[in-house]
Amino acid sequence: MFDLAILAIFIPTCFFVSITPGMCMTLAMTLGMSIGVRRTIWMMLGELIGVALVAMAAVLGVANMMLNYPTVFEVLKWLGASYLVYIGVNMWRTQAKILLEGNQKYSVSRQSLFSQGLITAIANPKGWAFMISLLPPFINVEHDLAPQLMTLISVIMVTEFTCMMIYASGGKSLKLFLSRGDNVKWMNRIAGSLMVLVGFWLALG
Repeated sequence: MFDLAILAIFIPTCFFVSITPGMCMTLAMTLGMSIGVRRTIWMMLGELIGVALVAMAAVLGVANMMLNYPTVFEVLKWLGASYLVYIGVNMWRTQAKILLEGNQKYSVSRQSLFSQGLITAIANPKGWAFMISLLPPFINVEHDLAPQLMTLISVIMVTEFTCMMIYASGGKSLKLFLSRGDNVKWMNRIAGSLMVLVGFWLALG
C-alpha cells in the first residue's frame, strides 16, 4: 500500500515542477495559440506517454544506460530538436493557411502532433534529470515497486495534463487577442518562433 503521507508531499511537488515554464509547456502554449486547445490534445497524449516512459525508465535503471552511452541520447536529442525547428519554420512560411473564421486549422496531422509531444518528452534532458532525482526518494523499498510506480506515474500524468491545458488555454486566449485586426501574421510568426525556440532549447539544454 502506498504511503499517503508521501503522496501528500509528492502531489504539490510534482505540480509546482510541472507548472514551471519548460519545453513541453511552451510547446502546449504554442500549439494552443496556432491550432487550438482541442487539437493540441494530440500533442499532449504523446507528451504524457513520453513522460510515463521516462519515469519508468528512471526508476527501473534504464537511465544509467543513457548516461553510459551519451552519444545515443545526443543523437536522439538533436533529431528531435531538428524536427521541432522544421515545424516552426513551416509555421513561418505558411501564413496563408491560417483562417480567420471559426477554428483556425494549421496544416499538421494528428500523428505529427503526437510525435512532437512524444519526442519532446523523451529527448528532454531536464525531464530525465527531474525523474532521476525526484522519483527514487518517493519509492519505499519495503513495498512492492509496481503499485508505487503506477501511483506516482498516474499523479505525474494528471498533473502534466492539467498544466498543459492551462498553458494551451493561455495560448488560445493570446491567439484571440492577436487575431483582431491585421495581427494574424504576427500570431503565426510568434507561434513559429516559439516552436523554433523549443527546438533550440531541446538541442542545447
